[in-house]
Amino acid sequence: MILFGVAEASTALTHHFFGVRIAEDHIAPYAGAAIGTLYAVAGLLVNTMRKFAVAGAIGLLVLVIAGRIAMLVAGLYLIDTTKQILALSGGTAVAAWFAVYIGLQWDRFR
Repeated sequence: MILFGVAEASTALTHHFFGVRIAEDHIAPYAGAAIGTLYAVAGLLVNTMRKFAVAGAIGLLVLVIAGRIAMLVAGLYLIDTTKQILALSGGTAVAAWFAVYIGLQWDRFR
């Protein structure tokens, strides 16, 4: 999750990452970097193995998913190619999968 967060922030700050692009809008880099930061912090929280921190991580992942959807609705994510659509859908699905997986592993945390 930390790696995905850094990749998300990198995409936001450079407007381009492995061929995936975001809008050249003034707010897009800040919104994308914020989402990436939340993603990375969620990964750090899970590494604590504490239930209260893991609950916070799941909450942050929900914010990541909501933020990605909000950026899409606001037109900050470009969906002009199939590659863009697959990257956005896949990235959001991965964040959702992390949240569900962590929730299913709840008993492993202290």
